Amino acid sequence: MQQTLIEKPQIKLMGICVRTSYKNELDKMTGNISPCVQRYFHGLLFEKIPNRVKPGTTFCAYTNYESDYTGAYTYFIGEEVSSFESSLPEGFQILTTSKQQYVKFTTSPAPMPDVIINAWQYIWIVGLNVMTLTGYI
Repeated sequence: MQQTLIEKPQIKLMGICVRTSYKNELDKMTGNISPCVQRYFHGLLFEKIPNRVKPGTTFCAYTNYESDYTGAYTYFIGEEVSSFESSLPEGFQILTTSKQQYVKFTTSPAPMPDVIINAWQYIWIVGLNVMTLTGYI
């Protein structure tokens, strides 16, 4: 998996989201992310987003963590928009990211939801190693 440190400006996003947890997502039968992604793409929900900046460029965000990685969190999928001035389509949410440095993880193509499960397992291992090396654990 490729890791790249990038700086991103504030981004306005519009899309759909689902509440889930680490435990739910480890089991393909109880996971909420894969059905959310399928609904987004198969239902062509991206076409309902007004003011799209780069149609076809999808953003996913993991946000509103209850605690650490084992707690509940929100999974968001959508596209960047130039403004929130248009009316919000039914069932859609907005999310604004902060201007800051991020680590971008690029995966190889793989079937859903395996690509997400594998990516997060890799990220947690790397994150724990970094925290151990820097004395945070």
